[in-house]
Amino acid sequence: MNRREFVKGSSVFAAMMAAAPTIVVGQGAARVFKVGMIGAGGRCTGAMGNLIEAAKSIGHEIKLVAVCDFFEEKAKAAAKKFGCEEKMAFGGGNGYKSVTASDCELIITATPPAFRAAHVEAAIKAGKHVFAEKPVAVDGPGVRKFLAAAAEAKAKKLSLVAGTQRRHQAGYLRQFKALKDGKIGPVVGGAIYWNGTVPWVKNREANDSNAAYLARNWVNWTEMSGDHIVEQHVHNIDVANWFVGRYPKTAIGFGARTRRVSGNQYDFFSVDFDYGEGVHIHSMCRQIGGCNGFVGELFRTTDAEISGGGKITKNGQDVALDGNFLEGNAQVVEHVDLLKGMLSGDVINEGENVALSTACAIIGRLSAYTGRTIRLSDIIDNDKSEFFNMACKPSAIDFEASGDVELPAENTAPLPGKPWGK
Repeated sequence: MNRREFVKGSSVFAAMMAAAPTIVVGQGAARVFKVGMIGAGGRCTGAMGNLIEAAKSIGHEIKLVAVCDFFEEKAKAAAKKFGCEEKMAFGGGNGYKSVTASDCELIITATPPAFRAAHVEAAIKAGKHVFAEKPVAVDGPGVRKFLAAAAEAKAKKLSLVAGTQRRHQAGYLRQFKALKDGKIGPVVGGAIYWNGTVPWVKNREANDSNAAYLARNWVNWTEMSGDHIVEQHVHNIDVANWFVGRYPKTAIGFGARTRRVSGNQYDFFSVDFDYGEGVHIHSMCRQIGGCNGFVGELFRTTDAEISGGGKITKNGQDVALDGNFLEGNAQVVEHVDLLKGMLSGDVINEGENVALSTACAIIGRLSAYTGRTIRLSDIIDNDKSEFFNMACKPSAIDFEASGDVELPAENTAPLPGKPWGK
């Protein structure tokens, strides 16, 4: 599995190299891509802006034809902003079905992560190309649903590009090329970080149902975001998997809730990911204000040190990095690569990468919550594991039903282990 995954990643990398060196504006007639948005919050509207910029840079245009959001007023605002007919703006937990039924050819989905797998599954079944923001699930069943959708996309030759934009960023691509070309030895260890603050807290409004409160304040609920190790730190975990060239076998970690004032997530995590063959990556993430912040990756190889997206040093000297990759905002470049794949027919499918990186973040969370060593196989293919069907509730399907959802206990969190002396 490990070597096969590395070879697979290398082949995708080679295809990206062939596509990326230059952007030729105005090749043939300008094409108008019909796009649907599942979600209308800041990240989804931001992704739409990135897509519009990407299309313009290669001589094409974007037209929004349908949009939905749990909150209908947000969908209508996005429709107005991007020139979509108001009648094609939909609200509620089932709004995404109207978007997938529209005549769009490409769907951007950036709703709370709890919904990602169900929304991508519906989009792929409807024959749409997809840009899916990370992470792509909050639990094992969601990861497996997304993996199945990624396999279906591959069979249908549909694009499935993920919001792990570092895989489209020139600095990271040059570093990976140095690894692949043997300029430096393989990664033997390292540390990855996402230390920052709580992004925001949305207080419950007077008329909010439980479902509306969870959807509005999603970034603070494990059931909605997967906890910040999944929602944010998946970026760095994905880089570690990419650079090591395989996925960790196990995770053992800890964390706690000491400062948060909303939801039910932890404030910090510290996790050891064991990749086998003596390779360990330490994962550290924290959301506590007033502390030192750092987001990035540091790796050791057999003969060099890598600062993720930056320099490689060997024997105290910078290693010369090469590769003619597209520079600029990686959140735009990922959409350039998506559109170019659609135009050429050589589509990009990043579904497996992002799903398994999401799974790694989930087993890190599960380990911290339980105090147990969790294997990646426990949530991917070992149906005898007690963790295989462990699912977050309420689930995406619960938000589609009539009536309200059950609100998880707030301002509490899992406590692993036993008190002293017990």
